[in-house]
Amino acid sequence: MTSPGELERTLRENLRGEIDFGAAARALTTMDASNYRRVPVGVVAPRDADDVAAALTVCAEAGVPVLPRGGGTSIAGQATGVGVVLDLTRHMNTLVSVDPEARTAVVHPGLVLDRLRDAVRPYGLTFGPDPSTHSRCTLGGMIGNNACGAHSVAWGTTADNVTELAVTTYGGTSHRIGTGWAGTPDGLRELITGHLGPLRTGMPPGFSRRISGYGGLDALLPEHGVQVARAFCGSEGTLGVVTEAVVRLVETPRAPVLAVLGYADESAAAEAAAGLLPHGPLTVEGMAQDLVGDTAARLPRGGAWLFVEMPDEGAARTLLRAADAVDRALVTDPAEQRALWRIREDAAGTATRMPDGGMAWPGWEDCAVPPARLGAYLREFRALLAAHGLRGSPYGHFGEGCVHVRIDFDLVSAPGIARFRTFSEELADLVVAHGGSLSGEHGDGQARAELLPKMYGPDLIRLFGAYKDVWDPAGGMNPGTLVRPARLDENLRFAVLPATPFAGEIARCVGVAKCRTTDPGGASVMCPSYRVTGEERHSTRGRARLLHEMLAGEIVTDGWRSTEVAEALDLCLACKGCRSDCPVGVDMATYKAEFLHHHWAGRIRPLSHYTLGGLPDWLRLIARLRAAGAVNALARRVPVPGLDRERGGRLPELAREPFTRWWARQPGAAKGAKGASGPDRASGSGGAVTLWPDTFTQYLNPSAGRAATQVLRAAGLSVEVPTAGRVCCGLTYVSTGRLDRARTVLRRTLDTLGEPAGPVVVLEPSCAAALRADLPALLPDDPRAARLAGAVRTFAETLEEYAPAWRPPHLDRKVVGQTHCHQHAVLGDGPDRRLRERAGLTGELSGGCCGLAGNFGFEPGHHEVSVACAEEQLLPALRAAPPDALIQADGFSCRTQIAQLGGARARHLAELLAEGL
Repeated sequence: MTSPGELERTLRENLRGEIDFGAAARALTTMDASNYRRVPVGVVAPRDADDVAAALTVCAEAGVPVLPRGGGTSIAGQATGVGVVLDLTRHMNTLVSVDPEARTAVVHPGLVLDRLRDAVRPYGLTFGPDPSTHSRCTLGGMIGNNACGAHSVAWGTTADNVTELAVTTYGGTSHRIGTGWAGTPDGLRELITGHLGPLRTGMPPGFSRRISGYGGLDALLPEHGVQVARAFCGSEGTLGVVTEAVVRLVETPRAPVLAVLGYADESAAAEAAAGLLPHGPLTVEGMAQDLVGDTAARLPRGGAWLFVEMPDEGAARTLLRAADAVDRALVTDPAEQRALWRIREDAAGTATRMPDGGMAWPGWEDCAVPPARLGAYLREFRALLAAHGLRGSPYGHFGEGCVHVRIDFDLVSAPGIARFRTFSEELADLVVAHGGSLSGEHGDGQARAELLPKMYGPDLIRLFGAYKDVWDPAGGMNPGTLVRPARLDENLRFAVLPATPFAGEIARCVGVAKCRTTDPGGASVMCPSYRVTGEERHSTRGRARLLHEMLAGEIVTDGWRSTEVAEALDLCLACKGCRSDCPVGVDMATYKAEFLHHHWAGRIRPLSHYTLGGLPDWLRLIARLRAAGAVNALARRVPVPGLDRERGGRLPELAREPFTRWWARQPGAAKGAKGASGPDRASGSGGAVTLWPDTFTQYLNPSAGRAATQVLRAAGLSVEVPTAGRVCCGLTYVSTGRLDRARTVLRRTLDTLGEPAGPVVVLEPSCAAALRADLPALLPDDPRAARLAGAVRTFAETLEEYAPAWRPPHLDRKVVGQTHCHQHAVLGDGPDRRLRERAGLTGELSGGCCGLAGNFGFEPGHHEVSVACAEEQLLPALRAAPPDALIQADGFSCRTQIAQLGGARARHLAELLAEGL
């Protein structure tokens, strides 16, 4: 076999695309969305089909395996490999053409499904298969796995919607396959005609979700029309590389209606699903109480539900009359439908976490049985889980008998892995006993391929091997998958990690890649830097993979000093969007802080860590010297060291008078316990609140603090402000990874503050989030930390909880701006939206991240990304707003970005309300 260095040189000589055999590129592709990990030798991003052929030729001559990879969202390990990974998403990602009359489209394999759907929507068309990863999965990956999704009841699997494929095999030979033997490799026709008997009599009884193995091989029978492209679907990259596909499109229903049916329990819902199919539903999705949780209050009565989408209201009403359900609801409003579908979509994320906070893992994600058998199968499946002491919450495509479930396997200890194997073998027997398929839409990969003999028997397994050998005689395409597979308990990704809490956090990333979504999606935040650069290493998943490999030490070998990890995390804005938007709650901002803490331990840090990271100390010193005016004047002429020159190298202007100095001058201000003071405390009838003097309000924007004081007192609350000693949330130290300093600052804050009287009102969302989330995490053994975190309230939360009868001034104005990313991720903005509504502020704030993100946008090298993030949602919303619209941004970073890039003044919600008093 050729050495990696020689192979890399040869590939560079023969391809126009990118070739990367570096540690970072390899680390980013060791895993998919499964439990498995395999280390590739390098990554190639071909520009076109000619590049693919050249890569396959070079690799075949070198004896190096090849793995085609799309979005890397495969659940079973088939998108991991030990040879060269072909990244088909970077260049081969275009929609070639659309024929609305023929209802077909020509696509390249790296095209994301949602991009195809967006492009054909104006014609009233869509691509029928719609897996839940539609915002990031690729057409090539869907063909490889024969993906389905919720609408396959109406429109079938990917194989049902593919007419032609351009395929290049290991060695560089190109084929164009469709219906008939034309374009097929030598020997395929003879193989099939020599095995007509086994194909006709040996294949398990067909049903729509028989996806496992080369389950579509009987499509090559003459009575089935010799559908070669159909048979190729589901081959999981083991036969060749798809370089182009002709796919069918279907008409989008004009006004679909959602029927929600409640049943006594899961079995009743499962048994009812098959009886609904004659009514022509578009979807029949099922889930039970243990997955829905508190959101069951929004659903009809019952312990389990079917979500049945019908093409129109008349069909839906007919279905409701025929359904034998405990309760039912008909939803015609599109917005209400989306809200209910969100419950179903959220269920997929809920399934990854146990009620006690433990994780549930893929591996048996999508077994399927004939729909008529689903009720009995689910009862026995639940019993099997209980017998092994395992937990999981089934849900899925009940109309087609396909069940999704994640199970709390122990995939670390030897006994846990042994139980995983035993359970897998017994579950395979159970699925086969019900006439089912080990995979119903996600493919077998390494998770289930070893068990395929249970489903197909030895004769068909030998035929599968011969089928692969006709397409791939050298065995170079994704070896170890489907044919001659690896064991299901080999290559587990957890085995390489140390037994540390941080490693356990990193392992939470299951790789479903919601962070790779390129559409900002309204209120969604994750992941702004990926949406700007489009590079995997800047996605939450990519960063988690690099940290995983850093801890493993096999590819990334310099541990916490890793330059690969440092470079990937450098563009993490620490927006915390992943904390809420990631299905498993990966918190990359926290991981970044931990990494920086170790990375710079014992070394001189970047200058920005001292200037920006130590901002509270610098601002406090300037205020004590009463030097704000002089510093402002100097900063206008001399750039501040360590700050980005493209922003002029200067911070926002400092306030001449800090907030607490203004506060101390107010009539009646009197020192209280631990330095708290409050003017005319008796005037408040609604109780006392402590107004937190965060660094930004204190030294940079005291007007927000003054406005909040006015509004809180108008609402009948008495206000206290800590003025003696120093209080700080530690945010700037956390964001720059100075965790020991952050702990010191937070302990001093707790000593200074004492026990707060009532709620602690924090105006700056990032500071509120730091106190609520980072404080108890950094000081877990100090009970005061948990008490202060529990007392923290946003401005709107305080008014809603402690002055519920207060009526704010009615402003009757349009409002635009941005919800702070930390508020979205940690605090929630429900009370803010309700307060704006009561105040007559109409319109929605934009989502996403402003791009300044505290210290991020001021650091050298970040300006371009910072501006691009603001251009995603925030700046377009400002440009589209009417001239008289008010601009709200509760975060000081957001207000600064709006001022510097949008040329407008934004204000805190407290300031808007104070002006109306």
